[in-house]
Amino acid sequence: MVAPLAARKKYASKTKRSARARSRRARVSVIIVNFNAGAYLGAAVESLLAQDEAPLEIIVVDNASRDASLDALAKVPAKLLRLHCLEHNSGFAAACNLGLSEAHGEMILLLNPDCRLYPGALTALCEALEGQSDAGLTGARLLNPDGSPQRGSRRDIPTPWSIFCEVLQLHRLMPRHPRFRSFNRHLEPLPDEPEVVSAVSGACMLIRREALSEAGQLDESYFLHFEDLDLCLRFDQAGWSVL
Repeated sequence: MVAPLAARKKYASKTKRSARARSRRARVSVIIVNFNAGAYLGAAVESLLAQDEAPLEIIVVDNASRDASLDALAKVPAKLLRLHCLEHNSGFAAACNLGLSEAHGEMILLLNPDCRLYPGALTALCEALEGQSDAGLTGARLLNPDGSPQRGSRRDIPTPWSIFCEVLQLHRLMPRHPRFRSFNRHLEPLPDEPEVVSAVSGACMLIRREALSEAGQLDESYFLHFEDLDLCLRFDQAGWSVL
């Protein structure tokens, strides 16, 4: 499940905000890379269609799946859906870039097919990104099915030393020590407001188009994993903050 990073407290003005969101023209393109996701893909799309912030378009890039996961897309209005079925598995980054090259939204949401958005999550992500003019992308609080925080939703850019500490579990011995702590920060207390972090997970990442045009698309040399860390690093180098 996906919840807004700053969703530690309820928004008292949820009703007003929802009405405002509906009155704005759709401006978010959603890109989902699918590979044998089964029923998860349909659940992810259902959670998108239930959002107050209606997506402009849902672009699904299928990496040569062999299951029936695409059958769930029959319920998506034709005017919203753009489906690309690849003949071979091109990897996550390459499939994302295909979707990015065709997206028309002012903001672009990368969403894994096994993620479901809580009601109001997309609006909260949009408001977080719009609330800071120098923010290039924002992540979400990722929760496991049992409600526990998922690793990677907030993290530092790993270094060889921090990976060494993680592998040897040194971070468990001294979890608060700045030299030995884990680069994953998902167990830290949630902030009351969106905060700048080094990196977020590509499982649910809202990107400002202007920032993407400066930082560049995902590095396709990463077939799977680490492409989100690389993207966050390049956003920072281009002068855009990550929330």
